[in-house]
Amino acid sequence: MDIFNILTLIGGLSLFLFGMNVMGESLERRAGGSLRSLLSKLTTGKAAGFLTGLAVTAVIQSSSATTVMVVGFVNSGLLSLSQAINVIMGANVGTTVTAWILSLSGIESGNVFIRLLKPSSFTPVLALIGVICYLFSKDSKKKDTGTILLGFATLMFGMETMSGAVSGLKNVPEFRQMFIMFQNPVLGMLAGAVLTAIIQSSSASVGILQALASTGQISYGAAIPIIMGQNIGTCVTALISSVGTTKNAKRAALVHLSFNIIGTAVWLTVFSMVKAVFEVPLLDLGATEFGIAVAHSVFNILCTALLLPMSGLLEKLACRLVPDSPAPEATAELDERLLGTPFIALQRCQDLSKKMADCAAQSFRDGVAALSGCTPALEVSVKTCENQCDHYEDILGTYLVKLSAQQLSEEDSAKATMLLKAIGDFERISDHGVNLLESAQELQEKKLKFSDAAQKELAVLVEAVDAIIRMSFEAFSRGDLDEAYRVEPLEDVIDALKEQMRTRHILRLQQGSCGIETGFIWSDLLTNLERTSDHCSNIAGCIIDLGNHNMNTHEALRSAREAYEDFDEQYRTYAEKYRLP
Repeated sequence: MDIFNILTLIGGLSLFLFGMNVMGESLERRAGGSLRSLLSKLTTGKAAGFLTGLAVTAVIQSSSATTVMVVGFVNSGLLSLSQAINVIMGANVGTTVTAWILSLSGIESGNVFIRLLKPSSFTPVLALIGVICYLFSKDSKKKDTGTILLGFATLMFGMETMSGAVSGLKNVPEFRQMFIMFQNPVLGMLAGAVLTAIIQSSSASVGILQALASTGQISYGAAIPIIMGQNIGTCVTALISSVGTTKNAKRAALVHLSFNIIGTAVWLTVFSMVKAVFEVPLLDLGATEFGIAVAHSVFNILCTALLLPMSGLLEKLACRLVPDSPAPEATAELDERLLGTPFIALQRCQDLSKKMADCAAQSFRDGVAALSGCTPALEVSVKTCENQCDHYEDILGTYLVKLSAQQLSEEDSAKATMLLKAIGDFERISDHGVNLLESAQELQEKKLKFSDAAQKELAVLVEAVDAIIRMSFEAFSRGDLDEAYRVEPLEDVIDALKEQMRTRHILRLQQGSCGIETGFIWSDLLTNLERTSDHCSNIAGCIIDLGNHNMNTHEALRSAREAYEDFDEQYRTYAEKYRLP
């Protein structure tokens, strides 16, 4: 094997790792909706958690990515430690799918139909389809499909290149001697663990082993301990990911490590005893790509069969290694580890945005309640809710900007943009709640009171604004386009109410039934209530934008009158319902 073979091997390995990474990321984006559905079943039991971990890993082709995702879930409080254990075990079995795909490269036959199953026969076609989808399609999903096919073709081309580069090693005695050394189970296990820890992917290290096996110089006796060690090496990614997380997230990473160490220790001991007691001819045979895929699957299934019934003991072990602290520990509201799986990170942002909306609504309603009687409890509630909304805006805004920098699908990118716009409106609504409180405090401190007519008018406007908050927030929470369209007619009615109430106030001033100081507060109230409805209109506009795939809010609101056939009728209904006395 000369320098050119080594360069070819390096090039093949680079293409292999790059193709695997590109394919995995594209699969995550393309299967985002399906993965959300799978992950929603995490809490339904041990079997469901195991199957979910298996399915997600089989789709995204990376147990490391799944485990890092699980650590992020536990750190965010979305998943309990006991649920995480089942998912991690499923991920270990799901990762074996990659080895089966790679084993296709070892097919040898003169039959035309069987040769068509060999990747070198069909990957050029997949690459061509992928290029066409990627270059000539404007649809993001088709582009992702094209990237998946290109990633797969690159991966398989890299595999074929590596196999070709090392093919000359079958005639090199030193190469065979090196792998004879690895027939010592402990040395083989350590070699597999170190290689996998370096490249942080058990799927990739199994692929490299399969490429080397194509020389026929690696026996099953040497390959099996290496495969066992690869399971330990893959834990490095999750351990790194758990740095700086909550205790439960650290425990989840330790469960992953202890699961693989215990499984490897048990089955490596059994393997060594069998090898010492019996002469197993199979162990001296040259390993094949297919045989390595089988060994990889059997080992992971045996580990799961051994430890899945004992998941409770693994949880206790992790809790013993990472004991609880006396003070309660807060979970991370938005974990940056989830940025690696954008569709999950976006779902988390949506959930937190709904909490922010609830805080904003509570701030507004308590501010309105203070107008009838300002109490210390209402003051605390309004300010607490407003501070919480400020906090949510800070962390969500920062997180969504980071999320937008990831490779998002067109749909997820639009959702992220919508959320960035909406959280600003939620924060402003909470500010208007504080402004209402300040008006109530001023009325109380100066012992001022609105006239009976003014109070009745104010009650109508407050009822209309409360209704538009409920409608717009419900449309946001459910993504309800029909409900969003019903917001704009009510916003027009509120604008009209404000003008009518301002005109009536001027008449009362002229008649002397209202004082100037009260009038200033009245004007502030009208402004805050009307602007609150404006922000509700913006939120509804974001939903309409998202539904119509157009992120120009002002254009969406202008077109709402034309798009919503019942606009005029709905306006008349609202105008009748919220008519001033």
